Amino acid sequence: MFKGQKGLLYLFLFLVVLSSCQKETIQIEITQDNYHNTVDKITEVMVHDIFSPPVASRIYNYPNIAAYEVICQENKRYRTLSGKLHGLTAIPKADTTLKINYKVAALVAYLDVGKELVFSEDKIEVYRDSLYNSWKGINETSFITSKAYGQQVAQHIKDWLSKDNYAQTRTMPKFTVNTDDPARWQPTPPDYMDGIEPHWREIRASIIDSASQFTPTKHPDFSLEKDSPFYKEVLETYEIGKEIKAEGETSEKIQIAQFWDCNPYVSTHKGHLMFATKKITPGAHWIGICKIACRKTDAGFAKTVYAYTKTSIAISDAFISCWDEKYRSNLIRPETLINQHIDEHWEPVLQTPPFPEYTSGHSVVSGAASTVLTEIYGDNFAFNDDTEVQYGLPIRSFNSFNLAADEAAISRLYGGIHYRAAIDLGLEQGRKLGGFVVKKLQMINENVKTDSNE
Repeated sequence: MFKGQKGLLYLFLFLVVLSSCQKETIQIEITQDNYHNTVDKITEVMVHDIFSPPVASRIYNYPNIAAYEVICQENKRYRTLSGKLHGLTAIPKADTTLKINYKVAALVAYLDVGKELVFSEDKIEVYRDSLYNSWKGINETSFITSKAYGQQVAQHIKDWLSKDNYAQTRTMPKFTVNTDDPARWQPTPPDYMDGIEPHWREIRASIIDSASQFTPTKHPDFSLEKDSPFYKEVLETYEIGKEIKAEGETSEKIQIAQFWDCNPYVSTHKGHLMFATKKITPGAHWIGICKIACRKTDAGFAKTVYAYTKTSIAISDAFISCWDEKYRSNLIRPETLINQHIDEHWEPVLQTPPFPEYTSGHSVVSGAASTVLTEIYGDNFAFNDDTEVQYGLPIRSFNSFNLAADEAAISRLYGGIHYRAAIDLGLEQGRKLGGFVVKKLQMINENVKTDSNE
């Protein structure tokens, strides 16, 4: 058929064209693990950059929403969040005449939005470019069209998030400490940092009506009278702390406190030496639990994105609600009162975070996240929580999301950084907020429970 040099040239050109045609028919395979790995990369960068818990919740929220809106274009079991989240309008429609791989586009949108929200953009870019080169080598045409659409959606989400008042809160004044009022929060050792994010209530919520919608029941009135409800709570925190330290490192209460610490920046002082330990935030821990649930049920790509998105919306709004109360009640931490009035040498098991006491952020966020995850995966969902293994902590097992939330909340009492009311009423606050998220988003998840290995 092909003879001589000309024939060999024709054969070569024929094979090149044939290979090119075959290459364009190959699909870029994307699995739910690709999404888990991408969320993990954002978490890794957030730990490196040391974002506070409220800010970290914002960084999870927007990229997941971007990816979710992309999958809605292809998977009709899922309905858009536009018109349901404050200020979110419909994303640009995909050109159905183009060869768009919506899973690729979802990951592109996630990474593009996520990169916008962290400091170490280069770390995201290295990870992103490795994916891009791989996808391009499999099917260049599909990659180019999918990437273009993902970036188009990402820009829409970035325009939306730019109006959430975050930039404005960066220029608002620092929190003023009132040392004349014994009930008011004061900076705590060892670093005596300013109160973080005192204006977080000003951030536009995703779905709750206002930051104050789920204002909790008031904590017991401040009093140092020994028979007052408030002083009894102070004494309880003090006595439990002493009891736990007497038991030593083998105490399960210490293990529970350490497992749920989730303090992104713990400083250690030894003489003139100071070093910091970086860890995930409480929101990141629940994002990790979401991953565990998705993997245990072998959730497909679309349901995985859906679960992360719904969970991150609840977490993000929970921080807005909690921080609204923290800087309204502005309540003093146990460490400060105990040192001033009971035992000057007492130290909590955990390092006290730099913001007011009431309500407990872990309690509010855990209540909200566990309520949403229970709605998605059901109650009595047993799982092994290995989220903290990478930080040197063992696996803990739970028979439900709600039981995990209960333990996360009580861990703050064991850690010596909250009073009982902040824990119990914080859980109640979070669960009410989580229930509201579930109710408001019921219409976006029709037939999702049957969606696993799509």
